[in-house]
Amino acid sequence: MSADRKPRILIVTPEITYLPQGMGNMAGKLHAKAGGLADVSASLVAALFEQGADVHVALPHYRRMFHVEVGQLISNELRVYMSRLPNSRIHLAEDRCFYYRDTVYSSGNENPKLALAFSREVINNIIPTVQPDLIHCNDWMTGLIPAAARRMGIPCLFTVHNIHTHNLTLSRIEDAGIDAAEFWGNLFYTRMPYNYEESRNTNPIDMQTSGVFASHFINTVSPTFLEEIVNGWFDFIPECFRQEVRNKYHAGCAAGILNAPDSQDNPAVDPHLDKNYTPETFWEGKRANKLAFQRKVGLEENADAPLFFWPSRLDPAQKGPQLLTDILYRFLSRYWQERAQIAVVANGAYQEPFRDILRYHDLYGRLSVCDFDQSLSQQGFAASDFTLVPSLFEPCGLPQMVGQIYGSLPVVHDTGGLHDTVEHLQVEADKGNGFVFKIYDSRGLEWAMEQAMAFYRRPEAVRRAQIARIMKQGLERFNHATCAKAYIDIYEKMLHRPLVRSFE
Repeated sequence: MSADRKPRILIVTPEITYLPQGMGNMAGKLHAKAGGLADVSASLVAALFEQGADVHVALPHYRRMFHVEVGQLISNELRVYMSRLPNSRIHLAEDRCFYYRDTVYSSGNENPKLALAFSREVINNIIPTVQPDLIHCNDWMTGLIPAAARRMGIPCLFTVHNIHTHNLTLSRIEDAGIDAAEFWGNLFYTRMPYNYEESRNTNPIDMQTSGVFASHFINTVSPTFLEEIVNGWFDFIPECFRQEVRNKYHAGCAAGILNAPDSQDNPAVDPHLDKNYTPETFWEGKRANKLAFQRKVGLEENADAPLFFWPSRLDPAQKGPQLLTDILYRFLSRYWQERAQIAVVANGAYQEPFRDILRYHDLYGRLSVCDFDQSLSQQGFAASDFTLVPSLFEPCGLPQMVGQIYGSLPVVHDTGGLHDTVEHLQVEADKGNGFVFKIYDSRGLEWAMEQAMAFYRRPEAVRRAQIARIMKQGLERFNHATCAKAYIDIYEKMLHRPLVRSFE
């Protein structure tokens, strides 16, 4: 790389929320989201592009999700669509397994096939085309790429968004069109490999751990989750993964960087709301949105009713919905005269227990259970007074950040990204932004919800001042610029030179 050329960054991600105009002829069409990875990928690419960095992005070509029907294009449109324009920074991994999908991931065994097809295209075609100076890989689906990058002499950052992984043999990887024999020694195996031949068919590779093992630098999506991994928290974290994270951490090659919500997650501009509002106008805005939301989900229409909102998937292994079902009837009964309400807008294994409680105790008007819908979820943040996020573990979490920005104070378990973003509210000290319980059980959640109700009973002037402060601080702290700067600092550390500052 010549001294006068900008470093070229290739960001490899299986999902993204948007790409800025000017990056390529497909920029306005690309939207494929399963979680927070899509948001942080979009924000990072946008921030780098806006600051003049030579940033490129590699994505699977989800034609259906991108609303591209090649058969309906006329010849001139098809020529533009298929061409590799010289100024394009978008590189789509082409494989039929991506074309007709409605979701990024599958619930069955198709995910490894998708990961292999994506990795094959990135390693065989996209990296040679882009010739990057640094590659940034995201999550287990890109876990083979750091090993290939190390073989090519390209520094690689690997971001751990969760701890999910898959184990695949070298033979399966090579059958998918990836010449793993070139970089097999940079991968992490179930057992110590003796040589390539004996390991090819019988010694599976751990995709997530391989990404950590082979990369030059790693990051988790919150500082505390990194510390929890290193310090031995959570028995369900595989020891091999934990040890490789520890190795990077003690070598000074690991960091924790908080994700940030999408820039549209702002009640001043959110198009889903019945009434937009700011920290200065939130009181009237939230009351209007509460009445509209209550009407839509079948709750009693009362702008003065304290409303708790559940926005996360109903996964008892991580998100803690069972803590709420344990206390739900007792809590609503205790605060029946105060008209307390709970709204669940989420899918998952624990949806049916919520519905059973609703029917058995005849809690209609006080409890609502709805399938997840993005628009309805956004309205829930705007309508509610409190956002429930009682996760057992949380690599980052976005609902607790969005809740603060919308004036819905989070009720959280003290773990991972929740620890990094929520401090217990102390009204007299004018500090804190939510309600935090430290012992992970239903009583802990109940105590935190009682603390929220105690705050709700305070005089209106006190609540107005605290919520306005929390909203302002949330907007200042949880944004794309802050997140992108942290990644840029890592890029510059890895490249040993400025990335964008010298070009401003």
